[in-house]
Amino acid sequence: MSLDTPADPRARASDGDRDAVLVRLHTAFAEGRLDERELDERIERTLASRTHGELSVVSADLPAAPAQASGPSPSAGRGARLHLAYKGALSRTGRWTLPERATVVVYKGSGVLDLTSAEFAGALTRLRVIAYKSGVELIVPPGVRVEAGGVGVSSDVRGAVRDGAPVLRVKGLGYKGSITVKDHAARA
Repeated sequence: MSLDTPADPRARASDGDRDAVLVRLHTAFAEGRLDERELDERIERTLASRTHGELSVVSADLPAAPAQASGPSPSAGRGARLHLAYKGALSRTGRWTLPERATVVVYKGSGVLDLTSAEFAGALTRLRVIAYKSGVELIVPPGVRVEAGGVGVSSDVRGAVRDGAPVLRVKGLGYKGSITVKDHAARA
């Protein structure tokens, strides 16, 4: 049952109902609507919720979840800003355009973004990555300067950075998960 439709607030919530709210919270965080502290608090409240009424309070101030949130990632188009995997795998390889700002959310799954053949839309690219009980791997081409930070983020990028090289700024949150930034040579 969707939490966007009227329901008896006393009705018991299912794991699927809690999962839907968790995806909504992570999407709101990726969009900048919640900060890390708020996300952590709301995750705890969601996991402890037993009824639809308790769940609806957790996300009452957030916009309705998009219809595609439980489906595959909308990343198939050029320059997609949101890449989402819900209990599945996300893989982006080959030639594609990485916009100046993008968000990756992987919920109970895995993700690989291979940027070795990607075209960077600008000199500075900001990439927010959320890995909830997931592993996300970012593979960068040689010469790109990587600035990685956040919780659960590791970087294994080696090699010289050329003058004027694009900058990839990764801000991540690995909640019971991990985010790894590697160069193409480190992947082998």
